[in-house]
Amino acid sequence: MKKLILMAMVFALLLPVCASADEVVNVFNWEDYIDESVLKMFEEETGIHVNYMNFTTNEDMIVQIEAHPGEFDLCFPSDYIIERMIAKGMAAEINFDNIPNFDQVLPHLLNPDYDPTNQYSVPYMWGTVGILYNKTMIADPERSWHILWDEQYQNSVFMMDSIRDSIGVTLKYLGYSLNTREVPELMAAKNKLIEQKTSGVVKAYQVDETKDKMVAGEAPLALMWSGDAQYAIDLNDDLDYFVPQEGSNIWVDGMVIPAGAQNKENAEKLINFLCRPDIAQMNCDYIRYSSVNAGAIELMGEDYTSNYVMNPAQEVIDNCEFFHDIDDSFRAVYESLWMEVKNTK
Repeated sequence: MKKLILMAMVFALLLPVCASADEVVNVFNWEDYIDESVLKMFEEETGIHVNYMNFTTNEDMIVQIEAHPGEFDLCFPSDYIIERMIAKGMAAEINFDNIPNFDQVLPHLLNPDYDPTNQYSVPYMWGTVGILYNKTMIADPERSWHILWDEQYQNSVFMMDSIRDSIGVTLKYLGYSLNTREVPELMAAKNKLIEQKTSGVVKAYQVDETKDKMVAGEAPLALMWSGDAQYAIDLNDDLDYFVPQEGSNIWVDGMVIPAGAQNKENAEKLINFLCRPDIAQMNCDYIRYSSVNAGAIELMGEDYTSNYVMNPAQEVIDNCEFFHDIDDSFRAVYESLWMEVKNTK
């Protein structure tokens, strides 16, 4: 009997130890959107284990949040999805007593339209949508969205597999707001995207893999978020980026605690950690998106402020729009139009 008890005790010791709720934070973030060493530092400093999971698009993220309430403690949606989460009661109010580093957030990013009282989100990164191009293939590109439709670039354009981004830049190209609710304008954007596809210029619709394919020189042109563009430029000097003259999307990704989160205080501790200037600098250096953190920008100095991809000129910013959320009924219109584009042969 003693031998059996001893064997059972040894077997129990060999089993994986499951951290209790107060030792865990479950994080849902974009691919390649945090310096992993930052997570290790947080675990070492706090003793809180980070369960880290990834998504590819905002739309994928919110589906998972809705389908699995209580399973995520912190997520990183874009502005218009934050707006939706607040409206649907999917975001928890943040206790800012637990986030003293919130005072590092740039003033112009406070009280945004998508979260007017700053109760539900803390800015994480911001950026623009534009065109990454290879200077050895296109020496002097037309600084217009038209270049993505130019038939001389057959099988040469990577487009985003993203409803709001691809439809949005097409609307800007046509002279419309990327937040239009006018069906004729949306139909015009759909037809323009179908024209682009049937003309043969589209090489592929994709998201995360585009930056590495541009680094490898697989195409001369790509629709891309600014941080992914900077990542690619850092690895290949032949690449450059611009925001077209018609204007584009400017966006903010925020940190949001989903309603029903099981480890809310741990999520607030992680938010505060990510707002610490030295940590925000590490993240910015790794991710290459634009920083929301005044202390981090001061630490980075001219290397950051002189970078026109990460720190665009005010006239570029003024020519851009933020996305706003669309209601459920109109969202179906967007999804139907996008499926028509994707299904076109």
